[in-house]
Amino acid sequence: MDFGFTEEQRMVQEMAQNFAEKEIAPFIDEDEKNHHYRREILSKMGELGLLGWSIPEEYGGNGMGWMEGVTALYEIAKVHTSWRLSISGNCWGPAMTINKYGTEEQKAKYIPDLVSGKAVGSFAMTEANSGSDVGAMKTFAEDKGDHWLINGTKMWISGGHVSDIGLLYVATEEGGGPRGLSCFIIDYNNTPGVTRIPIHEKVGMWPAPTSELVFENAVVPKENLLGPLNRGFQICMWQLNNTRMGCAIGAAALSAACLEGSVNYANERIQFGQPIGKFQMIQQQIAEMKLEDEAAKHMVFKAAWLKEQGKPSQQETSMAKLFACNAAVHAANVAMKIYGSYGYSTEYPCGRWLRDAKQFETLEGTSNIHMTIVAGIELGYQPNR
Repeated sequence: MDFGFTEEQRMVQEMAQNFAEKEIAPFIDEDEKNHHYRREILSKMGELGLLGWSIPEEYGGNGMGWMEGVTALYEIAKVHTSWRLSISGNCWGPAMTINKYGTEEQKAKYIPDLVSGKAVGSFAMTEANSGSDVGAMKTFAEDKGDHWLINGTKMWISGGHVSDIGLLYVATEEGGGPRGLSCFIIDYNNTPGVTRIPIHEKVGMWPAPTSELVFENAVVPKENLLGPLNRGFQICMWQLNNTRMGCAIGAAALSAACLEGSVNYANERIQFGQPIGKFQMIQQQIAEMKLEDEAAKHMVFKAAWLKEQGKPSQQETSMAKLFACNAAVHAANVAMKIYGSYGYSTEYPCGRWLRDAKQFETLEGTSNIHMTIVAGIELGYQPNR
């Protein structure tokens, strides 16, 4: 691995930094307070090519790969981690999965709008009683000859009620478990029988829309099946190995934001006649944060490098997501302590950092699931894909 950025990657980094500072940072407090999602930010991301990583240029991709995508998302998520969901929701989720498993007609129809930001993307797996146990999902698609009829409910879907194009994972064979799942492309603006309900009562990630999706005899065209029938579990696992990178990057970036904020505050806050950063206990906390932050960042970029090379990366992706998650939660908790009483005030971002960090312990595979993946591959019980 070459740890130095190429000139192109430095340009991407600078572009993402400038975008985040100009388009996202000025609205953080307002959007947090109002739980407001700004669709125009997604559109501007698309205009700059920030949604087209690892997508062929013939479908609107930007001609760059994983390393550049991780670099850009890291800078955006460091400013406000809620916006990391846009790249996962559009690019590394639906667009990349359609590019891998879709027909030429599906690719040409859906990918360009996803990478341009014209369409908001999403993917729906989780149900009230089916989270980590993907094979237990109950939402069912019935073959009606000239169309599919879908019934069931999905929960905790990122971007669900604002989405235009989404991937929907459902059962297509009664009692089939993982071998009876399929994936469909859903055009939410033209699919009758779908009710989308915003979920407002969340601990954090307030500007990032989260939804419940109810399918009641929803009619989906036959040509919207993505990949082979009953191969949805394999498609889902392939997709998660990509979108989990968004979680890993978001967590690593949040860890970096907590560290940077804590260092600045420790040098500004005066107690007993000197900056609190001069005290050994504060230095110990800063050192611990730095060690974990640096390790998380290296794990993220290693996983991205493996993907760029086309090498197996499932274990490394899970390691990056798990470790970065732990680093973010620890950093947010320590930042709250370093800031003292002001950390508990909404005047500073410590509360947001702590609220947002906790979601990484659950989203796209709980920490327990990622422990199982890492151990299972290491023990030889499953291959590293």
